[in-house]
Amino acid sequence: MTSAPQATLSSGIVRGSEEHGVVRYLGVPYADAPFGENRFRDPQPVTGWPEVREATRFGPTAPQVPYAGAIGELLGSVRIDGDDILTANVWAPVDASDAPVLLWIHGGALERGTAALPLYDGTVFAKAGIVFVSINYRLGSEGFSVLDGVPRNLGLRDAAAALEWVHREIAAFGGDPARITAMGESAGGAIVAGLLARDESRALIRRAIIESGPLQAQTPKKAGRVTAQIAKRLGVRTDRESFAALSPEQLLGARTAQSAGSSPLGGAPGFQFAIDPDSLPRSPHEVLGEIDTPLLIGSNTDEYRLWFPPEALAGISELKLQAARLLSRIPQRAVGEYRSAFPGASTGEIFGQLVTDLMLRAPLSRVAAARPQITHVYEFAWPSPVRDLRAAHALELGFVFDRLGDDEARRLTGPDAPRGLAREMNAAWIGFATEGEPGWPVYGPDRRTRLFDADSATVPQRRTAGMDLLPG
Repeated sequence: MTSAPQATLSSGIVRGSEEHGVVRYLGVPYADAPFGENRFRDPQPVTGWPEVREATRFGPTAPQVPYAGAIGELLGSVRIDGDDILTANVWAPVDASDAPVLLWIHGGALERGTAALPLYDGTVFAKAGIVFVSINYRLGSEGFSVLDGVPRNLGLRDAAAALEWVHREIAAFGGDPARITAMGESAGGAIVAGLLARDESRALIRRAIIESGPLQAQTPKKAGRVTAQIAKRLGVRTDRESFAALSPEQLLGARTAQSAGSSPLGGAPGFQFAIDPDSLPRSPHEVLGEIDTPLLIGSNTDEYRLWFPPEALAGISELKLQAARLLSRIPQRAVGEYRSAFPGASTGEIFGQLVTDLMLRAPLSRVAAARPQITHVYEFAWPSPVRDLRAAHALELGFVFDRLGDDEARRLTGPDAPRGLAREMNAAWIGFATEGEPGWPVYGPDRRTRLFDADSATVPQRRTAGMDLLPG
């Protein structure tokens, strides 16, 4: 019988497990629990342990409320109770030495999600010779409130502390600290962009992968609207003393009531990064075009269809489209261009495509155009038959992790998703993390883009004339 693997860290020894040539360490703290005296504080250095620490179970999940309604039937959730939520999980090849490292940061609109989802298992990457690391970070009010007396962007600061932990400790797991690729999807992609926008964090990142990640941070006033509404609902001030006096459950309850009926594309404000001299001096969308970190970035063709089920799309009127256009400063000419580009599309579909491009595709295209020789761009286009999702937000995850058999993936893809496409995408991500080559050319002056579908191809980026009219 093989003895359990151990790794010696600066904080103590951890004991993991081994299976089929892959060693795994789960729930390893990279910072102290952010509760009690540490609540609404910067992530604090982890307290060491004198005995060997078992690392065979995921650590507690950050306080959150699972998705509700139709989206809750598609996106799974895991809850693990406890305070020690700032933990990392490591998958590594047996006897790894100076292996490339992939740091995965989960999504969830900055208020949901966990590294403990089975879909995010790192075994397939470890079998390819990569040391794979996933992390949890503070979410929602605990991680992204804008409060007097509280550092801004605590969840982003957690991710920065985790990146520093990986750089400092990964050699103990066989990883090369000079070859870290940061990777994230949706809000996780936004956090990767935020790390790249911080000079001290960017210095630790060799390459980066951003999947469907918003790139823009807001002024503290705009980012703080959700905090202000929660405080008003609870009858408290927007300061550390008032929020620390409330339990996480009280804050979650107020957020649930405040956001009822909303979506990522409309309604109550959501959690966002705040521009902050200490943690995020400039918005990532401004910084990414200026730096030389190799980047793989892309989006899905029909992102909005996760957030809007068909009946919701059918209920979007011309009046709502025009109201959204004015609120987002979208020229009327752009709406006309989108109608021309999508003949036969409903008003709701035009609305969804416009706002999706405003949030995701237009910003990533501007980044790629500013640095075309060091950026690889993709578009995930395979249409799911489930609920007319088509190529919706988050659909690519089962393909990237090559885990189409998992329940989490099958809820989005159905039972017959193309396994060859999963192998292709997983190999592309592995190629980029190991050698910087995903298997297709950089964006370049021809806007070359990998279109992932049942029959993938490298094509000029598909875009409407209207996308170039969207405000930046």
